[in-house]
Amino acid sequence: MKTITAEHFAERLARGADQAAAAGFDGLLIAPGADLAYFADYLPIATTERITLLLIPADGDPTMIVPILEHDSAADTRAASAIEFVDWSDGTDEYVPTAALLNPSGRYAVSDALWAMHLLGLQQKLPDARFESISHALPLLRAVKGDDEIDRLAAAGAAADATFEDILGVHFAGRTEDEVAADLARLLREHGHSQVDFTVVGSGPNGANPHHEAGERTIEQGDMVVLDFGGIMDGYGSDTTRTVHVGEPTDEEHEVFEIVKRAQQTAFEAVAVGVACQEIDRAARAVIRDAGYGDYFIHRVGHGIGMTTHEPPYMVEGEERPIEAGMCFSIEPGIYLPGRFGVRIEDIVVATEDGAHRLNNTSHELHIVQ
Repeated sequence: MKTITAEHFAERLARGADQAAAAGFDGLLIAPGADLAYFADYLPIATTERITLLLIPADGDPTMIVPILEHDSAADTRAASAIEFVDWSDGTDEYVPTAALLNPSGRYAVSDALWAMHLLGLQQKLPDARFESISHALPLLRAVKGDDEIDRLAAAGAAADATFEDILGVHFAGRTEDEVAADLARLLREHGHSQVDFTVVGSGPNGANPHHEAGERTIEQGDMVVLDFGGIMDGYGSDTTRTVHVGEPTDEEHEVFEIVKRAQQTAFEAVAVGVACQEIDRAARAVIRDAGYGDYFIHRVGHGIGMTTHEPPYMVEGEERPIEAGMCFSIEPGIYLPGRFGVRIEDIVVATEDGAHRLNNTSHELHIVQ
């Protein structure tokens, strides 16, 4: 796995400045969260009322304002050599030194994670400045992954795959969804995840709810079970879904499963550099619609993934941005029959110059569990 070095962070900062300039911004204002970890290799121990903010100017050197009590931690990172630090102390007005870093009439793209109290404080000091959401102004800021990031996403995907292979050996019938979800969480950690974000176990009629939270329902013989799970490993996310069946499926269940499998494969084959993101959604949706289940595919077909499990780009109708090499995203069509069962199959893929490559590689067949 490629090491993420100081040079990588310097390149990210430079690329962020270039993107800000190209979009007509005076700079980016990066708050604690995934954006700050991406650009500055830093997350405060706790996100508090004290302002921490990285300025990436379109022209000039990146500067981070930090509480003086957190200076040493902020400066002890791989990105620190490319960033100037400005401290402020409790008992002072932190917005004075922060505002001094900005153009009083400038235009800035701001992390969605910036607390409203801090943005309002800056607006009070700089009434002529304009602030816009990064997710709207520069949604693809972190969308194109470097080789170092793809390596980590691939490792997280492999760990999720290993978790699925292990869960196939677990007994389902007679146990609750909560118990199987606990098994998934334990296995994700055993295979290297430091954080488990979700363990969806939707059995029988609960599988018709795409974001069902595992509960006390006892899994029964004859249930279709949707398993959607993932988390964070070495700073990057995993997210995969497989659908299993307790005992032999009915002909209808098998038919629905095969339609979803075909839709997932069709969408995968549609991935190419330059193709609009919405075309991936359209490809999967056409298969399901033509099979007569269009009303039961009720969500977009995919989302980006990186340092968070949901981030741009989104594979959804209306998203006309073209796919670029290095983008990583899910392909996860589903059919959800209310009160009966659901089916979803999800892989994370990376777009390359020669098409898509899967980062999840477990079988797409309908696995029979006990």
